[in-house]
Amino acid sequence: MSMVRIGSYTLANNLILAPMAGVTDRPQRQLCARFGAGLTVSEMLTSDTRLWGSRKSSLRLLSDDDPQPRSMQIAGADPQMLAHAAQECVALGAHIIDINMGCPAKKVCSKAAGSALLKDEPLVAQILQAVRAAVDVPVTLKIRTGWDQANKNGVTIAKIAEQTGINALAVHGRTRADRYNGDAEYDTIALIKEAVSIPVFANGDIDSPLKARQVLDYTGADGLLIGRAAQGRPWIFQEINHFLATGELLPAISLQALELILLEHLDLLHAFYGQPMGVRIARKHTHWYLSALPGAQQFRSTFNQLDCENAQKDQIQGFFNHLRSLGLTDAA
Repeated sequence: MSMVRIGSYTLANNLILAPMAGVTDRPQRQLCARFGAGLTVSEMLTSDTRLWGSRKSSLRLLSDDDPQPRSMQIAGADPQMLAHAAQECVALGAHIIDINMGCPAKKVCSKAAGSALLKDEPLVAQILQAVRAAVDVPVTLKIRTGWDQANKNGVTIAKIAEQTGINALAVHGRTRADRYNGDAEYDTIALIKEAVSIPVFANGDIDSPLKARQVLDYTGADGLLIGRAAQGRPWIFQEINHFLATGELLPAISLQALELILLEHLDLLHAFYGQPMGVRIARKHTHWYLSALPGAQQFRSTFNQLDCENAQKDQIQGFFNHLRSLGLTDAA
């Protein structure tokens, strides 16, 4: 496997945890890094630094506990605000600045940020120039293939990024209009990889070691971003790394290993968020971990009524004991 460099940083491998608002918080980043993510990226922060004092934003800021190198993602539409936000991120310990032009969320797009920016190529250039000039650390960019199926300008945007000194590019294989619907396509990513010489990372629907190998071969991409497939499955990085290195699939994770990882994740969440937020956020993560197991839906409705950490842990241990009593040993 060839080494991937982002500016002055050489990544441990070519798998990156894709930033996802409300998902890739510090506990998720720590676990994914431990299971072999070569880079993790913070949840998206608004470029309006005046809003960073809110509890929601402050939890998204970096700390010394974050895996290194530390990448922070910012979103916005005003070049000077983004430049200022990038400087503040570096002051907070960011090693890499990631600019989001890939998020299709209405809340982000209504302000002409995220993937809405892809419509305005001159503004894209102004933003990238402003951020690049504002900081000395590597700057990366996350985009989609274009605005909609009729306007796939990903190659043009990629060339603008390279010309403005962006150090690496991540491309989600859908347009803004696609949101997360349908299947991701990798033809545009392959075209982008051919068009530029900076590292290109493919993103979208990479949910297994086999799919990872297939997308790397098809696009020629330098690496992959794993997003939704890591929800409730941080060990997917270990599985993909192993397969890319050896061509062999690791055996399915055991129930006991899954239980220990989930309980550790709960510990991290409760320590990070405190009450009552920890309890609430633990619910969705627990659902992701257990969704493929028998009785998961029924378990979820009871679990979502619980309002303290110890009750949550007791319920989880009870659920796994029940599965073992049925003779189950593997989680898959």
